[in-house]
Formats: sequence, structure tokens, C-alpha cells
Amino acid sequence: MELRLANEADLSPLKIMYNKIVTQMNENNIQIWDDVYPSAFLGEDIKQKQLYVLIDHETIVGAFVLSDTHLGAQAMQWENKQAKAFYIDRFGVNADYLKRGLGSFMLKEAMTVAKDKTGEYLRLFVVDMNTPAIKLYIKNGFKQVEGVLEEKIDDELTLWEYGFEIKL
Repeated sequence: MELRLANEADLSPLKIMYNKIVTQMNENNIQIWDDVYPSAFLGEDIKQKQLYVLIDHETIVGAFVLSDTHLGAQAMQWENKQAKAFYIDRFGVNADYLKRGLGSFMLKEAMTVAKDKTGEYLRLFVVDMNTPAIKLYIKNGFKQVEGVLEEKIDDELTLWEYGFEIKL
């Protein structure tokens, strides 16, 4: 398996992958992503050189954004707010490749990339109802921090996100 930055040629297969993830999440009553998010942001993520893809035999089996900023960062009580941190976003494993350890593998790869970029922490936000993701992060050594990010999507939907971090 190879982790690399995504390129323009990856955009179409990435959108297909994320749409399958959305379908699988909806089937499991985790209705936090839709036909707009995260797919609408992937092109810009590629341009910003912050979207990583995990490739297995020319198939994208996972992807995530690694950024040095996050709009909700101030809502959390991070262990060391002044430390250089990177944030994982839009973390997804291809629905056809679940239960193979790819989530843990991708987290370890993200830690390596963040550390190589002189990061001291790797942080992320996860919606409170996404218990499979929360279990994955805890299993891989992430610690939940104090605070909740309230993200009002529209009049009918508000998401509450927890912050998690790991010292690199």
C-alpha cells in the first residue's frame, strides 16, 4: 500500500468512494455526511496539497485531509494550545475495504506525515454519534479533550463534535 498526495486524476474515484461511504454511514444511522459534504471540498483539498490517498493495487482504499489549521480549534481544551498541531479531516475508508485495519493504518501514516512536518500533535474532530470512528481513535491512542464544537448546518441539523488528540 502507498500513501501519497491526491492529484486531479483522483477526484472522480474519490467522489465515488466518499459517496459509498455516505451510503454505508446512512445505512448505519450515522447521518452526518451527504451528497455535498465531503465531496464538494475534495477539489480544493487537492489544490491545497492537503488530501492524502491510500492506494492498494491502483484502487483508492482510503483518504484524509491533513491541515495545520481547523476553524473549530479554539473550542477545545487541547493539552498544549501553543504546540504545532495538524488536524485530520474528511477521514474515510472505502466502504468495500472495511474491517481490514485500514483505519488504524491510515492514522499511523497520518501521524508519520504530521511528525515529518514537525508537528507535535495530531488532532481531529468527530461527531458525537459516530461511535465507530470514536472507537477507532481511542483504540489508536487518541485522547478526548474537554470541549464541544457545535456546528449548525441548517435549521434542522446541528452537529456536536468532540476533539481528540495524540502527542507525536
